[in-house]
Amino acid sequence: MRIVQIIDSLEAGGAEKMAVNYANALTKNIAFSGLVVTRKEGQLLSQINQNVDYLFLNKKNKIDFKAVFKLRKFLKNNKVDILHAHSSSFFTAVLVKLTLIKIKIIWHDHYGINQDLRLRKSLILKYSSLFFKGVISVNTALKDWAVSYLLCSNVKYFPNFIEDFYASNQKIALAGEEGKRIVCVANLRPQKNHVFLLETANLIKDKFPDWSFHLFGKDFKDSYSAEFFDKIQDLQLCETVFFYGSIDDVSNVLKQSDIAVLPSLSEGLPLAVLEYGLHKLPVIATNVGEIKKIITSENNGVIIESNNTYQFTQALTDLIIQKDKRVKMGKNLNEFIQLNFSEASIIKDYLSWINSSNFAGRKSL
Repeated sequence: MRIVQIIDSLEAGGAEKMAVNYANALTKNIAFSGLVVTRKEGQLLSQINQNVDYLFLNKKNKIDFKAVFKLRKFLKNNKVDILHAHSSSFFTAVLVKLTLIKIKIIWHDHYGINQDLRLRKSLILKYSSLFFKGVISVNTALKDWAVSYLLCSNVKYFPNFIEDFYASNQKIALAGEEGKRIVCVANLRPQKNHVFLLETANLIKDKFPDWSFHLFGKDFKDSYSAEFFDKIQDLQLCETVFFYGSIDDVSNVLKQSDIAVLPSLSEGLPLAVLEYGLHKLPVIATNVGEIKKIITSENNGVIIESNNTYQFTQALTDLIIQKDKRVKMGKNLNEFIQLNFSEASIIKDYLSWINSSNFAGRKSL
């Protein structure tokens, strides 16, 4: 079997990370694994396994025939069977299929804003799905949406998975006192709810001034970013909250952290929580998306309601005070993730799905 992942960028995001994860993992399981990036390279470039065949298209426009034929040549020369398109890259995948009919397309839906999927409409995506052999959804809500809206009937739910530890040469020494660090890995987007996190940090600062917050993610330099940094100044949190931007090696900073949080308003199945658990960190997260499939009880994490400052502050206070509880909770989460969200188990199911007789079928218009 010969499979190529395609993604529009290699910026540090969930969809991008999963494209890399699949490409890397498949090198151990199939004859050929490739990764194609259409528009923009980024930090995740350094995380691509040396056994993955890589191609950057440098696509300039939505319809870029030079890029399409460059991709066609790559697929044809490497005798690729399946083009696994992540998020918005489905459009390029469909264009190349029009010139290379034998190629089969899997579309991987990583959509993260799940409050009301009834409002999610895209005619381009809907009619492009006529060319899909299969659809992967990262949570059950997205699966239900795909079944009801798309024109491909072969829809499968696969949770995100994590690779083994990735080590790079990037070393970051976190500010704050060792043993008293709270970490959050999330790009600066409104649905990640950083402003709410700052309100909680302000309360924690008064109770535990020696504890600090360490935030990692891409800064889009927009109005939400401005609001975030203004609030840090207004609440006088410059010595309590530290923002580092995007990083290459999340593992490096999680090893230096003691409690992990994710205060999102909306999620699918967040890779951040899986990475937290991989590093045996106790986690506090909001009750959104598929988080309850990872944090299944109070033994392996804490789930709070969105924007509930009281709950968040109480949960953090409890974990700050009780180190033994933190350690046990992190250990339990690690064991659960290793059992249910490991690379080996997901890739085995993925390949079984592809090989099954159900890997076909379309709804009629």
